[in-house]
Amino acid sequence: MNSFWNRAAAGAAALLFLFSFRVAAYAGPTVIKMATLAPEGSSWHRVLLEMGEDWKKVSGGTVVLRIYPGGVAGDEDAMIRKMRVGQLQAAAITGMGLAFLDRSFYGLHVPMMYASDEEFDYVRDRLSPLLEQRLEEKGFVVLNWGDAGWVHFFAREAFTHPSEMKAMKLYIGAGDIPLTQLYKEAGFKPVPISVVDILPGLQTGLIDAFNATPLAALAFQWFALAPNMADLRWAPLTGATVIEKKAWERIPKEMRPKILEISRDASRRLQREIRNLNEEAMKAMVKNGLKVTHVSPSAEAEWRKMVEDIHPQIRGKIIPADVFDEVRKFRDEYRATHGGAKASAR
Repeated sequence: MNSFWNRAAAGAAALLFLFSFRVAAYAGPTVIKMATLAPEGSSWHRVLLEMGEDWKKVSGGTVVLRIYPGGVAGDEDAMIRKMRVGQLQAAAITGMGLAFLDRSFYGLHVPMMYASDEEFDYVRDRLSPLLEQRLEEKGFVVLNWGDAGWVHFFAREAFTHPSEMKAMKLYIGAGDIPLTQLYKEAGFKPVPISVVDILPGLQTGLIDAFNATPLAALAFQWFALAPNMADLRWAPLTGATVIEKKAWERIPKEMRPKILEISRDASRRLQREIRNLNEEAMKAMVKNGLKVTHVSPSAEAEWRKMVEDIHPQIRGKIIPADVFDEVRKFRDEYRATHGGAKASAR
């Protein structure tokens, strides 16, 4: 009798092993669902598609990237919420969106802090290890960093001075009450709405102005309803492609370094392209009715003074004090070794 039960147990174990093997063999690829605000067909979207193809090749088809472009998954705050509950595993998000995870990311977007691409790159390269560490503590891994270009103000009416912009209803991203309050205290009329509501907001008169990169203003056709832009560089807009840590760890350990290398290489290609495309976007918008107003040195000084006057309210309230101090230290370090602040051509 014992022999019978031993043979039965052994047979059951063998069947269980075979069943487990078949489940593993047919479990299918690891699918990473990634969302982005980047419009379908845009340079950002194309590079993500290329990155996904490379992931598939290097993993032998076992890691598949599925991309949801154009804000179909909601704005960046919604993307982060969906990653937390497992509806998405990854997202390409601007630094402003990443600030929902950690306010340290605002350090890369302090208005009028940087004078050139080179100055900004210097600061970001030195600050990124700290930002990546803080993001990992929140459960996310940075696959790569990316650029969107320099943010400018666009409006229905022409403007050059801060007082003129303060008279308009200005779009600001929804969800960050302290930042909205800071704009109010600085004298602006911020209207917090989702980025996907900018176009209908302009159509209905809910907002009169917004700030964005030229490429975004063209891609989403926002400039058609706000055809005036000042040639003032407000801040660089950077971002990162992030993946939820548990999803990252589901990718076989031996594949992760190669996938990370592919992702970083994609961002380097895109950075060069985006900076050129922003110039092309500006030309295209001008051909289609955009009016670009020159900001005189005296008017620029007004904008700069306005920003610097609120640094005490930014440091420690909007941006962690240690990060704000690091940003300013790295920026001043660059200027000390590169001959001061020299702005790139607008």
